[in-house]
Amino acid sequence: MTATDKVFAGPIPDIYDRLMVPLIFEPYARDLAGRVAGLKPRNILEIAAGTGVLTRAMASRLDAETQIVASDLNQPMLELAKSRQGEDGRIVWQQADALALPFEPQMFDVVACQFGVMFFPDKVQGYKEAHRVLKPGGHYLFNVWDKLATNDFSQAVTTALEGLFPDDPPRFLARTPYGYWDLEVIRDELAAAGFRSIAIETVDQTSRANSARDVATAFCQGTPLRNEIEARSPSGLEAATERAAEALAQQFGNGVIEGGIRAHVVTAVR
Repeated sequence: MTATDKVFAGPIPDIYDRLMVPLIFEPYARDLAGRVAGLKPRNILEIAAGTGVLTRAMASRLDAETQIVASDLNQPMLELAKSRQGEDGRIVWQQADALALPFEPQMFDVVACQFGVMFFPDKVQGYKEAHRVLKPGGHYLFNVWDKLATNDFSQAVTTALEGLFPDDPPRFLARTPYGYWDLEVIRDELAAAGFRSIAIETVDQTSRANSARDVATAFCQGTPLRNEIEARSPSGLEAATERAAEALAQQFGNGVIEGGIRAHVVTAVR
């Protein structure tokens, strides 16, 4: 992972929330929120809350007594998440580094993370921090993407940009969001952090968009992939987006398009 992989700033948060969230994140947020609600927790820490898709999904399923601390490394993402949620006394928004959480030990019944652990520079340290702040018997729930080849739109965009930048293709998607899919590694690293009763379920969903252009804009302009494109061609963002849109339309058609997405949902007990 490079330093720019974690930079969600400038115009990225708004495009991310407007296009990326409904494209690939909402189905898994509903799934993870349902699993959290089934545990009936009273205190939840959310790590890497982003623009709040999981926060909103959990808030809609939890009762008035449940408290949520929604945290993220990127303050611009949290500001957008807070504005999207509206007034809700159950939720505290707090900037926090997942590798050095600013919370006392054994504070939370559940720690939840929606597609965030892939961005941890040190996975075991991140897991140790989640373990530290959980109460005995508490649950850590998170999801990660399966490999790039099992996620249709992401693979198509990556291939298109390889053609545009053959000498130095942007590898953000393969390297980070879709780079932490080995279930044996995930189990071993959770165990190294002290977790037990580790369960992993692979969940397939369908991604839908109004157009190939929306998908291309989402990935090329609403994620840190944008940073890589602009580093290679400061004025080439639009051309890269158009190249990706053309490739997507050729593969999936014009108008409303659909593609498969696959993720692993992980539950571990302190």
